[in-house]
Amino acid sequence: MTHGRPLIGVSTYLEPRVRWGVWDLEAALLPAGYPRLVQRAGGVAALLPPDAPEHATAAVARLDGLVIAGGPDVDPPRYGAGRDPRTGPPAHARDAWELALIRAALAAGLPLLGICRGMQLLNVALGGTLTQHIDGHAEAVGVVGRHPVTPVPGTRYAALVPEETSVPTYHHQAVDRLGTGLIPCAHAADGTVEAIELPGAGTWTLGVQWHPEMGEDVRVMRGLAEAAVRRGRHAGRPAEAAVTAP
Repeated sequence: MTHGRPLIGVSTYLEPRVRWGVWDLEAALLPAGYPRLVQRAGGVAALLPPDAPEHATAAVARLDGLVIAGGPDVDPPRYGAGRDPRTGPPAHARDAWELALIRAALAAGLPLLGICRGMQLLNVALGGTLTQHIDGHAEAVGVVGRHPVTPVPGTRYAALVPEETSVPTYHHQAVDRLGTGLIPCAHAADGTVEAIELPGAGTWTLGVQWHPEMGEDVRVMRGLAEAAVRRGRHAGRPAEAAVTAP
């Protein structure tokens, strides 16, 4: 904990060329909406650029919670599939690092939230597969759209967001076969699985297909932050009585 606020790691992009000021360099970067959402939900954000997979366990040990952020398509060989022509180029280093982070978090019982690509990677990490292209879940190239999502009653997600909600969405891939132990906890009107979770006491693992960092609703991220605080208490770390956020 950092002054009673949970430390939430967020995975990042690694881009070969990014320009800012006078510089044009390789950069680890992340849209500012992610750390801002963590902060609004009561946490402190720590950025986790791609690293050697064998370092994931050490990274997870220093965190109170973990977010796997959105980004490029998961490389199809990771889930035993050939490449659809509409699938984007692979991000090998990021795939390897984030899969290692997910597996380390699951092994440690660390609260985990996957966002868009992060939800898909969670499914792949547990042996699931992806549909490589669907229509209607991105308004246009580079334009975030919105559509309604309906929670599945009795799930962790439904406890956080019990009503149908309009969510910011930008994706063209989706969960196909669910990974071991995962259950769907929200759907779009066309039946697409929009959220998945690992049920059971003593764990907090959730993935959402949309982009909460592009909207105003902090309930999902606050759920992660509160789970991180509870876990910190059980581990004997100092924590505030509750996560507070504006």
